[in-house]
Amino acid sequence: PLGIFITEKHFITVCLEESAVLAPFRGNTYNTFRTYKKTRFLFQLMNRTATLFLQALGKINKRTDVIEARLRETAENKEFFQLLELSKSLTYFTSALKANGVVMERLLRLRNNVQPRPLLKMYEEDEDLLEDVIIENKQAIEMVQMYSQNSNSMMDTFASIISNNLSQVMKLLTSVTILLAVPTAVFSLWGINTGVPWEGQMIGFWDVLGIAFVSTVVALFILWRRHYL
Repeated sequence: PLGIFITEKHFITVCLEESAVLAPFRGNTYNTFRTYKKTRFLFQLMNRTATLFLQALGKINKRTDVIEARLRETAENKEFFQLLELSKSLTYFTSALKANGVVMERLLRLRNNVQPRPLLKMYEEDEDLLEDVIIENKQAIEMVQMYSQNSNSMMDTFASIISNNLSQVMKLLTSVTILLAVPTAVFSLWGINTGVPWEGQMIGFWDVLGIAFVSTVVALFILWRRHYL
């Protein structure tokens, strides 16, 4: 947060940390910057803020594309946590941009107020600059909302894909279990301690093995027809 206090003779900015908003002004690299033009200086600060928001949104969009490419190859929890952090950042961006928009709209209404000694003297070029800043701020809000919707949609889509992949794996494992259970059941029947067909005959082993094989092939065909494999 950057606090701004304007008096008749002073323009005071307060920030807990080094602010990128003030960097070009402190370095005297911002064009048409004059400290005694307090109104224009205020609007230039707001313009700088909106520009930084747009630059940050561009970085977030590129970061989202990188995460999306990784999720297409392998879906891991790390990528989802990164998407969650970006989504949280977009939420904070929305709150900040809307708050700045309210301040800008109030400043724009000051031109209609008639005061004996207005604190902010607004000239025509200042009004044009403020209107440009408002438009840029609204553009940033629209971009944040669009990126936020895309991020949420992406998380939901990949969550559905992961759930579907898990279902496919579970279906495959279940089918394999069924295929293994068929010959096991056949061999178990001929392994009981009672009289069984072909008992004591050498050909009985091959007959039981053939029954198990045919039963497994039939089960495999049924599973294949039902698209379980």
